[in-house]
Amino acid sequence: MSWRASVLTLFPEMFPGPLALSLAGRALAAGVWSLQAANIRDFATDRHRTVDDAPFGGGAGMVMRPDVVDAAAASVADGRPMVCLTPRGRALRQVDVQRYAAGPGMVLLCGRYEGVDQRVIEAHGMEEVSIGDYVLSGGELPALVLLDAVVRLLPGVMGAAESATEESFAEQLLEYPHYTRPADWQGLRVPEVLLSGHHGAIAAWRRAEAERITRERRPDLWDAYTSATRYSDGRTKSDEHHPAL
Repeated sequence: MSWRASVLTLFPEMFPGPLALSLAGRALAAGVWSLQAANIRDFATDRHRTVDDAPFGGGAGMVMRPDVVDAAAASVADGRPMVCLTPRGRALRQVDVQRYAAGPGMVLLCGRYEGVDQRVIEAHGMEEVSIGDYVLSGGELPALVLLDAVVRLLPGVMGAAESATEESFAEQLLEYPHYTRPADWQGLRVPEVLLSGHHGAIAAWRRAEAERITRERRPDLWDAYTSATRYSDGRTKSDEHHPAL
């Protein structure tokens, strides 16, 4: 059975969008995964198809109604995890992506306006997930980002199995730099170690570069990485790869 994604949105025409292209698109056409986009407005019960109302307590904007969202969620609920895309959610991590990819699929709720009534989020046990510390017009773009991250991990989607294990965040590290032909471009040379054919030296260089870049650009990831790999005497596993650093 293929991995199944259901998206609850006010703009179903945004899907599959870019997911119809490249690796995700080929996997979608091949039946590796399936995508259903349901229009939340179809579950409104009044003649104006109203999906939002003013917030209790006052304030700007409107809030998506729990009764309408509940009906939409109930139409696709089948035990798959439900995720509400919202800037107030927990930051999406690669470990989350791996967990979603290992399951049967997921249901994604795309909020609009000021957000979704909290009661329906809690009633369905939805995870609240954010793709970054910024605000977008709605949850559709985050849903596309999340689905792209998950689908590429499904069996048979990526060509080389080692690609997923060597890329950024696989070990709480950012990925090392990449180079290809020509070896000399505008006076800039590829690091000699990559031309050496010495696989052990290349692996050590790549590990050292991944650690250097993570330490410089993402101290939060570096702290998590070193905490997870620190021995009782204060050394880390990275010391074994390049003790001179």
